This record gives sequence, C-alpha cells and structure tokens, in this order.
Amino acid sequence: MIDRTLVRALVTSVALATGVLLAGCNSDEISLANNAKANQPVPPKLIAEMQAKDMDLQAPMLVRLFKQEAELEIWKQTRSGQFALLKTYPICRWSGDLGPKVREGDRQAPEGFYNITPAQMNPQSSYYLSFNTGFPNAFDKALGRTGSDLMVHGDCSSRGCYAMTDEQIAEIYSLGRESFFGGQRAFQLQAYPFKMTPVNMAKHRNNPNMPFWKMIKEGYDHFEVTRQEPKVEFCEAKYVFDPAAPPNASNKPLSFNATAKCPAYVVPSEIADAVRQKQREDDVKTAELIAKGIPMAQRRPDIDGGMNRIFASKIPDGATGLSEPDAPGMQTAFARAPGTIPPHVNPPKATAAAAFEEPEATVASRAATSPSEGLLNNLAHKSASATAETTATMAPAKPKLVAAAKPTSAPPHPASVVAVKPPAAKPASAPHQVAAARPPLKPTVSSADAAAPAASTGGTLAGAQPVVSANSFENRFSAVR
Repeated sequence: MIDRTLVRALVTSVALATGVLLAGCNSDEISLANNAKANQPVPPKLIAEMQAKDMDLQAPMLVRLFKQEAELEIWKQTRSGQFALLKTYPICRWSGDLGPKVREGDRQAPEGFYNITPAQMNPQSSYYLSFNTGFPNAFDKALGRTGSDLMVHGDCSSRGCYAMTDEQIAEIYSLGRESFFGGQRAFQLQAYPFKMTPVNMAKHRNNPNMPFWKMIKEGYDHFEVTRQEPKVEFCEAKYVFDPAAPPNASNKPLSFNATAKCPAYVVPSEIADAVRQKQREDDVKTAELIAKGIPMAQRRPDIDGGMNRIFASKIPDGATGLSEPDAPGMQTAFARAPGTIPPHVNPPKATAAAAFEEPEATVASRAATSPSEGLLNNLAHKSASATAETTATMAPAKPKLVAAAKPTSAPPHPASVVAVKPPAAKPASAPHQVAAARPPLKPTVSSADAAAPAASTGGTLAGAQPVVSANSFENRFSAVR
C-alpha cells in the first residue's frame, strides 16, 4: 500500500503548482519538481520535542516576531488546549526601524496582528519559501497605510520583510502546512518592536510610536495571561482583543468595522481581570525603572534594520544594527548559525549604504506576475521584499474589563542552534530567475535527528479552531491524508 502521507504530499505539490504566480519574492516560472521544498517533512527532532511538550504534529500554531531581539517564536497548542513555546528562531535580517509600516517604499517591516491562511503560503518564492504577512490588515487600512508583499521568507535578505535562512523557513513552512492539514483555518502572526516587558517599555518611553505599542501590548498581555490565541477585532481605527457580547444581549453576533463606532462589548471575566492585574504590575515596574534613571533607547534612523547576533558574529564586519546587541560575556562567536548564511548577506548599516542591499534591477526581474484563480483560491499571493511602516499615533481605548483568573507562568524558551553550512556561491540575478536556481531542498535546521516521528492525528484538538469548510485547503486533500 502506498503511504498516505506520500500521496498527500504529491497531490499537494500539484495543487500548489496551479496557484497564482507571485511577484517580488517569487518566481514567474513554475516547476512541479520544486514543490518538493514545500513538502519537506517536519524534522524528527522537532516532532520528538512536540511529543515531550504534549503537542500533536497537526495541532494549531501561532507565530510571534520581535524586531529588537531579532527572534521568531513558534507556539503550538498542547493537548490541554493552551499554547506552549515550541521553538525560537533567530531572525537573519529585517529592515527599517522599530515601529509599524506606514507607506509603500518605507522599508518598514510590519507590526501588529495578522492572520496567515493557506492562500498566503508561497511554495514558489524566489527566496526559497515564504508566506505573506497579510499587511495591510483592517486597522492599517483604516489609517490609510499602504504597502504590499510583506513576507516572512528565506535568503537572509530584506526590504521590508522578515528574512530567515532557507533551512529555517523550510522548517517553519512545514509546521504551518501541518497545522493547516490538522484543520486550522489560519494561524495568527503577532509582530512586535520588542518583547513588551517593563524594561523595554521604559527604555522606549519617549518613542512617538508608544501609543500604538501600548495598544498592541494589550493583545500581547492577553496571550501572556491565557496562553490562548486572542480574538482580534477592529473598530474606531483601533485594535480590540477578545470582545464578547455583553450579558443579556440579543443573539445577534457582534459586528465590527475598523472605521465605524465600536459595538457594545465586554471582555470575558476569566481574561479581563488577569490582564488588568498584569498591566498594573507592568506599569509599576516601568515607573520604578524610569524613577531609577534607566537610560532611554537611542533612536538610530541612520541604521537600516537588524540581524540576530548569532548571524552577525559569523559575518566580516557584521553588526546587529537595531537588534539586541551582544550582552557582555556572551560567546555567540562560538555558537553555530541556524542554517546557511548566503554570501550576499548584508549586515545592518547606514541607510545610504543599505539602499543597495537588493538592487532595483533584481527587484524588477522578479516582478512578473500572472493573476489568475488557482486551485487553492490564490494560494500563492504576491510576495515581494517591499516596504514597512514607521509611525502610528492612535492611542488605544481600553475595553471594559471584568474579572478573571491568575495567569499561568510562561514556559521556558528552548534553544535552537544548528550547524552552519559552508556558503555556496550564488548565481548572479537574471530576469525572471526561478527558485530552482538554488538547490531544491535544504536540510533541516535541527542539529541532529531524534527518534522517529510519532503518528500525527488528523483531528482537531479541544480548544482548536474549527475544521475548515468544503472549499478549504483541508478538505481538498483530506481524502488522501
């Protein structure tokens, strides 16, 4: 009998190949063979890690990004229904400054809350593999923010994107794919300027983006105290987290519109009080740090983006830029980089020099697109390394809070270090360069294989998102799973 997983992978490859051709971060030519990149299995070591943390392979996932720390976190739902941290990936390159994306061409990587659907997964990216962040969301549009093709992709090169190594994005892509096969309709992407701690809030207290950061910190706090994906809505050009109909309300569902007045809503008591308590404690600690004279973070508009110190330590004249620099005594020079660092990588530098990170001719050569309706309803949207936003000054309005339970403690962050592959010479960019210019497959980011993977369950866990409809990614392939 042919293995069902293999059959499913082959069918998925054919389906993905019929999607819309993408521009920017993607090729304008499609080769079925290259879809093997998108069907690489989740590494056995990572599956063993899931088993140790009471997670199923196809359980829902959630992604958090932090610019200053240059880290990407993957969270998976455990069998208890709560999310736990599975793995932290150092980000190889991000561009722009701390702060949201405002307009097309500002090189900013987006900040905020976004949903990643199967249609945003791009197996034909010129940057190995990628997924579209979904910028602009309804909040961004309400403020007139513009930009397109903001991606998380490989190749360690960014013009408004979050760039990983090819090995890292292959692993992240495989985790998202399996969550979709498990029934998750979309996974949430939370993008922050930094970890929303009292220390960071105190250091950046005079940043003009602080009103926006305080607003998205509320969603950060909801996740921290519940370990559940916060429900995100928009109204009055602001974010609203975990809204619910007030008591004795009609059965009519709440209706939210980013540019309209907010409907009457409450935050469930099991969430609201815990969030308020955390915010009160954070505010007290922040005030104490300011009173003790904690220095304000120096703004560096002359520096373009950042790079995790693991990567910066491997590059001649490497610098972390706006990312968190090496702490005294840290021996990152002896740590192994998580994946292949391409020879063309450019560390953060003054904007005048960084503007040449990716020549416009290269961008133009990737810009061919053929919009059409694919089998997966535009499974491959445009993915370019484009733009980012710099400021947002909307002050958040707090939702009504009721009362809730104490938060649980956050799980520890696992380490993720792996061997560096010797950089391979990269061919010069040519018009309409295909993704096949690089090797079609990359080895796992894991440092070593672990035990054989456990059998994954196709069903949805308690507390997971509902199974998708008949026209969905899941149902199209469930017959051959």
